[in-house]
Amino acid sequence: MANKRNEDIELGPAEGPGSTDKDPFLARRSSSQPNRPQQVGPFGGYFDKIDHSPGASILAYCLSSISMTVVNKYVVSGSEWNLNFFYLAVQSLVCTAAILICKQLGMFQNLAAFDSTKAKKWFPISLLLVGMIYTSTKALQFLSVPVYTIFKNLTIIVVAYGEVLWFGGSVTPMALLSFGLMVLSSVIAAWADIQAAVEGVGHTAQATDAISTLNAGYAWMGMNVFCTAAYLLGMRKVIKKMNFKDYDTMFYNNLLTIPVLIVFSLLFEDWSNDNLIKNFPIETRNSLFIGMIYSGLAAIFISYCSAWCIRVTSSTTYSMVGALNKLPLAISGLIFFDAPVTFGSVTAIFVGFVSGLVYTWSKTRQKVSQILPTTQPTMSASAASNRDAANA
Repeated sequence: MANKRNEDIELGPAEGPGSTDKDPFLARRSSSQPNRPQQVGPFGGYFDKIDHSPGASILAYCLSSISMTVVNKYVVSGSEWNLNFFYLAVQSLVCTAAILICKQLGMFQNLAAFDSTKAKKWFPISLLLVGMIYTSTKALQFLSVPVYTIFKNLTIIVVAYGEVLWFGGSVTPMALLSFGLMVLSSVIAAWADIQAAVEGVGHTAQATDAISTLNAGYAWMGMNVFCTAAYLLGMRKVIKKMNFKDYDTMFYNNLLTIPVLIVFSLLFEDWSNDNLIKNFPIETRNSLFIGMIYSGLAAIFISYCSAWCIRVTSSTTYSMVGALNKLPLAISGLIFFDAPVTFGSVTAIFVGFVSGLVYTWSKTRQKVSQILPTTQPTMSASAASNRDAANA
């Protein structure tokens, strides 16, 4: 669940799953090994071209990300659905099993054995993850995919200022502009959604019931923004001490959340026969089970495609693709679900899309400006003293 549930919030454009120090899925061949002629099968050249194709990697990442959000929305959209903890437990079980199978097949050769000491230190982060993914599924249950995608951008603002407070980060004027656009897009999206509910556009329930549903969705979305920020900032602080790679993070996150999710499901969810029938009606039961299993595997797909995308392009391109991907992700909600298509909703999607581009561009420029200087900047005596004390 590390980069799971399609939580595409980045702490920086170079901190993706395929950066130099963590590319577990698509590791390059060691330069010390001599080049040996390889037997290429009839399709070897074709697959090799795909493996080195930037377009193919970008398309695969976008499709895996979009499909996971669409499947999550499909599973939790049932009118009687109330087994979110159980759903997330199934995701964790499937993802953990897939990781162990991949390790046995030699795909994750560097996956370290389970360490109980590391597990104890990582467990608080896993609890934060439970809060993040649970509030995420609840928000997605009550809100449309476009509105959910737009409001998810607000997490970037909270994370950015969390970095300023706890990691000495900075916010550039262009980043501030992107934050303003994110807030504006969220306001437009909420206004358009409420208008649609009042006018009955795209909604079958009565207007009052629809507004009540939206209010619940906004409440869960607000909690999800802060839970996601807490998880990301906490993970950033702990992951460096643990020396985890992406596959280690994914393994421990899934493994440690399984018992928590199962216990929460048994304690807080209705396991009566009548409720199970309501949640898994006969006409959609098989498709729901398939969707639940796929959502667990999709976590592996997204991480793999992220690493593939960075390997054949760059971390900057990957960040830009993440921003661009918000547009087809929002559109998918209009296509696959009964999301109202109004002037306000389309405008909100466009403004949110632009805000993502502006934010990615601001992070890219900030990174370049940090690399370009070739001389040590002048420091005050107090700043130099603080630096020396931190490095002591």
